[in-house]
Amino acid sequence: MDILLALETSCDETTAAVIAGGHRILSNVVLTQEVLHRRFGGVVPELAAREHIRGIVPVVEQALRDAAVTWSDLSAVAVANGPGLAPALVVGVNMAKGIALAHGLPLIAVNHLEGHIYANWLVKTRHPGADTAQPPELPAVCLVVSGGHTELVIMEDHLQYRLLGRTRDDAAGEAFDKVARLLGLGFPGGPLIERAAQRATPEQDQPPLTRPWLRGTYDFSFSGVKTAMLRHVEAAGGTAALTPAMVSAYAAAFQQTVVDVLVGKTCQAADQFRARCILLAGGVAANGALRDTLASAAAVPVQMPTIDLCTDNAAMIGAAGYRRWQAGHVADWDLEISPSAQLVSTP
Repeated sequence: MDILLALETSCDETTAAVIAGGHRILSNVVLTQEVLHRRFGGVVPELAAREHIRGIVPVVEQALRDAAVTWSDLSAVAVANGPGLAPALVVGVNMAKGIALAHGLPLIAVNHLEGHIYANWLVKTRHPGADTAQPPELPAVCLVVSGGHTELVIMEDHLQYRLLGRTRDDAAGEAFDKVARLLGLGFPGGPLIERAAQRATPEQDQPPLTRPWLRGTYDFSFSGVKTAMLRHVEAAGGTAALTPAMVSAYAAAFQQTVVDVLVGKTCQAADQFRARCILLAGGVAANGALRDTLASAAAVPVQMPTIDLCTDNAAMIGAAGYRRWQAGHVADWDLEISPSAQLVSTP
């Protein structure tokens, strides 16, 4: 069975994985920088790159040890070359080039967003006969939601995508981060907003927020919701004046507004394009309210990665890289990073 080493350094996780057959996770090592960037309220690209340089070799070595494989067992090397932070992407791409050149392996370039989608094909077993997860049926509507991206895509076949809509301003995860700062919760905002919202009670007054439906399109817009939250916080006397109960109520109102729009448009697209399933992907896909609401509202099966495979990881790059490799997509040695890359179908 073909075994791929995969690398992912698009933001602030240094991660390497070993994937067998395009879907079995033999290892998936993630070194996070969350604590480093927390005091800045967001990821600092230059600091992220420095930490990637420090961590990439130990992470790769650990991934090989955990998978109990050697360099000679590998069939190819896959790496995310975009989209992402330019200084961070450079580290992963150069490491992958060096490994591929030194060991005579094919080099596979993977779009980071495509990796998130293919996390839905991964299974956590080292044994070929123990695969229990049913692979998604295509065509599928894919909702990719993260700190940098919010896109709705129809996946007609493997490596075949058509963009239906994307955010016109803030990505959903970016909006979560900004509202978390408004509420004095810190960074990263997604998990903190979710935990605060879980503490809200029915008797608490929640601020009224208009759902930004952008009727007639599959586009999203979350900047207005963020601004509305700012006005409510200012009316309450500012962040310092918010009580814990108010923070919980505000967090719940904001989260539900975002979730309603994401779920509503996704279910509408699945119906219009007769999708056989819905695929949820990206860091915001770890949000429990989004997962539960989408699963309840959809008229077709909803598949989503386990929580640890929603955030950036190399296993998803290995899954997508395997499909690219099987389609004959081998990168040249002059492979460059593509920080603003779009999701592109196979020619």
